[in-house]
Amino acid sequence: MKRFAADDGLRLAYDDRGEGTPLLCLAGLTRNMDDFEPVVERFAERARIIRLDTRGRGGSDHDPDFMNYNLIREGRDALNLLDHLGLARAAILGTSRGGLIAMTLAAGHRDRLSGICLNDIGPMIDPKGMGYIMSYLGRRPGLADHDAAAEKLQAKMAEGFPGVSRAQWRAVSRRCWDEAEDGLALRYDPRLRNAVAEASATGAMPDLWPLFDALKGLPLALIRGANSDILSPGTAAEMRRRRPDMIYAEVADRGHVPFLDEPESVAAIAAFLERLE
Repeated sequence: MKRFAADDGLRLAYDDRGEGTPLLCLAGLTRNMDDFEPVVERFAERARIIRLDTRGRGGSDHDPDFMNYNLIREGRDALNLLDHLGLARAAILGTSRGGLIAMTLAAGHRDRLSGICLNDIGPMIDPKGMGYIMSYLGRRPGLADHDAAAEKLQAKMAEGFPGVSRAQWRAVSRRCWDEAEDGLALRYDPRLRNAVAEASATGAMPDLWPLFDALKGLPLALIRGANSDILSPGTAAEMRRRRPDMIYAEVADRGHVPFLDEPESVAAIAAFLERLE
């Protein structure tokens, strides 16, 4: 893990390995670069895999002002990293919020992007899934260790993720939380909850379809969990209608979000990289 300073001085963590087409990996709301371990393992021999811990997550510093946890600022952080690495352009693999950051960048900084691969995210967010996120956002899980978390996750997530083994859930737990003396601890700033609450205080969701339409002409891929409660079948269908050339993969037995090690996910990412070469 390496660190660099964003243009406001905050220190952010990143990882950079592999050779070839630069692929910047941006994680979900509360997640971090470890979610892209399967991408590094599978694709580092054919692409330069760059993983960023967005401010307030993973190994990056927490922002003194939680209102800086927003898509515009986080997009600037991504551009700051490309500048730090001397890269004029990169493709983005964006999971959930990472995909929203990518779409935001396409609207304002299209010249810095060579393509976008979205993991279980689109211009419309299912309220059911957002409600579930708010039920745990900013709160410690109340579990003793990763073994306890794996057991609970396997039981709790069985409907959306049937057949996922205890060992797989333990790997997910390790990516989500740190073990501390008093139980599992968050790997992100709990004030993310404040930022999301403030941003949604009006109760009105902004229209994000113009951001999706701004991707016109860019290589594009979409991976969707078949059981997702964030990206509905209807939204995915409309995305495909607007972009019939978009690579599309639906991952069976996965909710929000696919782990990116599934055969469907691997095939979609491979096809996406081929379009960049």
